[in-house]
Amino acid sequence: MINVLTGNPLLLATIVLALVSLALIATTIVLWLKLHRFLAGPSAHDVGESIHHIKSDLDELKNFRDELEKYLATVEKRLKKSVQAVETVRFNPWSGTGQGGAQSFATAFLNEDGHGVVISSLYARDHVSIFGKSIKKYLSEHELSNEESQAVENAKNQLH
Repeated sequence: MINVLTGNPLLLATIVLALVSLALIATTIVLWLKLHRFLAGPSAHDVGESIHHIKSDLDELKNFRDELEKYLATVEKRLKKSVQAVETVRFNPWSGTGQGGAQSFATAFLNEDGHGVVISSLYARDHVSIFGKSIKKYLSEHELSNEESQAVENAKNQLH
C-alpha cells in the first residue's frame, strides 16, 4: 500500500487533504459547541444579546452583594450590642452560720463593649434576695461585692 501511495502523489495529496479536512471539521464542531454553551441564554445566536444577558446577571449579583453587605453591617451592629459573655460565681455569704451553702451566686451578662448587668442572689433558708447592677465599660455606678467583681472580671476575660 505504501508503494501505491508513493507512486501516486495525487492520491497521497488527496488522502492528506481529507485527513486535514476531517481534523478541521472536528475542530469546528468542538468550537461551535463551546460557543453555543457560552452563548446559552434567551438568544443563543446573538453575541450582543448574550453579552447583555450576562451583564444584567452580573448587575443583579452586584445588587445582591450590596444588599448583603448592608444587612451584614446591621447584623454586626446588633451583635456587638448583644450579650456575648455570661459568667457565674457561686458562693456562700453566710459561711460559718450553717445557712445557705453555695446556693448564692453572682452572674455577669456583658456585651463586646463591656456593657451589661450583674445579677446577684443571696440565698438563706427563709428568704432569697436578688440584686441587679448595671455595668458600663466593665464598671458599675454601684459598689460591687467581691463575687460580683469576680463575675464581671471572668466575663471580661472571656471576651478578650
